[in-house]
Amino acid sequence: MTDASRPTRTAASTSTSARPALTVDRFVPADRDALYDVCLRTGDSGQDATDLYQDGDLLGHVYLGAYLALEPDLARVLRRTDGTAVGYCVATASTTEFERSCEETWWPPLRSRLAVPAPDDESPDAHLLRAIHSPARSEAAWLAQYPAHLHIDLLPEAQGGGAGRRVLEAVLEAVTDAGAPGIHLGVGGRNLRAIGFYEHLGFRTLQEQPWGRTMGMLLPAR
Repeated sequence: MTDASRPTRTAASTSTSARPALTVDRFVPADRDALYDVCLRTGDSGQDATDLYQDGDLLGHVYLGAYLALEPDLARVLRRTDGTAVGYCVATASTTEFERSCEETWWPPLRSRLAVPAPDDESPDAHLLRAIHSPARSEAAWLAQYPAHLHIDLLPEAQGGGAGRRVLEAVLEAVTDAGAPGIHLGVGGRNLRAIGFYEHLGFRTLQEQPWGRTMGMLLPAR
């Protein structure tokens, strides 16, 4: 369930004349529903995916929920001054261990209540349901050097003004403190703004994918 398994939904930055004051905060369980909403509203290569899915929770189940449940200490939230979450970055320091934990504790309850779709069902919901019942496993050669991975999603109001960079750097610091030597993420080929954003931060392309690319960055030793 790494970023390399799907086109990332992150948009990197936009510019407007005024931006709300946003703070980077740690995740708390009360944030879950708001973050699921952010996940859905950025679920189409950074655009709103609400109209694409019948079950609006599926994107969150596949690309967010396990991080909140299994790696809450590595999750960071962007908040307005009223506390509303408008973006997040989640991560794991070990992709291999994370996927193992997901197989043990995260996927089974979902599989018990969400049926495998019909073989001829090619709807967006069906693709996510198949990811729940048969998730991809990470086995790339570069994984040993870049074992951590992250996801970041920002609503339009959180894009630009440096907020995305601040929340991502907070997670990079936490993952570095956890001892990971490097980190990777996936970004969709259509999301050129995000690719430029990551390159500016120091990520480089590790592998071209049919849907985009996997990018990685080495982390400083602690």
